[in-house]
Amino acid sequence: MRYSTSREEAEDILQTGYVRVFTRMDSYRNDGGSFEGWIRRIMVNTAIESYRRNQRMVQADDIQALSDHHAPGIDVDELAYEDLMNIIQELPSGYRLVFNMFAIEGYSHKEIAESLGISESTSKTQLLRAREWLKKRITYLEGGDYEQKHG
Repeated sequence: MRYSTSREEAEDILQTGYVRVFTRMDSYRNDGGSFEGWIRRIMVNTAIESYRRNQRMVQADDIQALSDHHAPGIDVDELAYEDLMNIIQELPSGYRLVFNMFAIEGYSHKEIAESLGISESTSKTQLLRAREWLKKRITYLEGGDYEQKHG
């Protein structure tokens, strides 16, 4: 669900991923990587391919080289897991894809850029904007007015 816009799309991605896992079982090599990691990589790649196919990638308007600038941290201690997943699901699709790959799956910006055919700076920009969007949304849901507090 983290990579899709609807339950139906997620089910299609899952089914396609499972088919790929079962048809490629003979290519799995137990050379230090876990079986779970191998399956996860196939599933993520299947989701990325679906995403590309649907051409919903939000390109950064102003691709700039980002220094070590980081968005402020998001305090999610009081949010339930399901609530957090629902908020992530609301992210614009390009932001959601990069956020999932970086923050949840642990891909580097270089790996994301190579997988999606974008530059590393675009990956960093998308992640920065995703974090800012999430912070605003969480602040709003917690009853605060982000714009009044943060100008």
